[in-house]
Amino acid sequence: MEAARGCNGYPRQERPPPAPAAERARIPPAGDGWRGERPRSEEDNELSLPGLAAAYTSILRALGEDPQRQGLLKTPWRAATAMQFFTKGYQETIADVLNDAIFDEDHDEMVIVKDIDMFSLCEHHLVPFVGKVHIGYLPNKQVLGLSKLARIVEIYSRRLQGFVPPPQCKAHLSPWGCSSPGHIPCADCPLLSPRHMCMVMRGVQKMNSKTVTSTMLGVFREDPKTREEFLTLIRS
Repeated sequence: MEAARGCNGYPRQERPPPAPAAERARIPPAGDGWRGERPRSEEDNELSLPGLAAAYTSILRALGEDPQRQGLLKTPWRAATAMQFFTKGYQETIADVLNDAIFDEDHDEMVIVKDIDMFSLCEHHLVPFVGKVHIGYLPNKQVLGLSKLARIVEIYSRRLQGFVPPPQCKAHLSPWGCSSPGHIPCADCPLLSPRHMCMVMRGVQKMNSKTVTSTMLGVFREDPKTREEFLTLIRS
């Protein structure tokens, strides 16, 4: 009798085999999210593209397809380049996109950029999740160029993500936050409301489900009135 299998496809109480030591050694550190090293470069893309395309060829064969049929001849290369684009956030850091767009401004009221489109891939199944991100912060006499908030979202959404912000969400969603001296906000709050295809296309298959997550920092966490003001403004 075949052993029961878990949601990861492996028999229960078993784990996938660990990556070879040589492969683990090639995995770069994630960096600190601010000026941390880029996990990937354009050169890395060029070097890894043939291997990535070969992996997609193997996947097609494992699915029972013929990679040599006309409609699939270029699919492995298309899929490989698409995956590199979907994960292009590994090629950028926050410092790259800010580009000194920090301006002195006698302003200390809440600044919000809402309805920022987000496209990402679930790190569990490599399927998409899409939605909106809303970011608010309280300036400390300095403001950030508005487009930079959207660019920060783009960096981290174009990396593999879990279904909620990871424990290091300050580094992933608000790496220029209140815990970093010399950076702009004295408090900030990103809020996400995506639709996860791993719940829609597979598994429980609930077509209209959404997941809402937030990270409240500084005054947004400590002061209910400030938090309520933010939530009211993003709903308006």
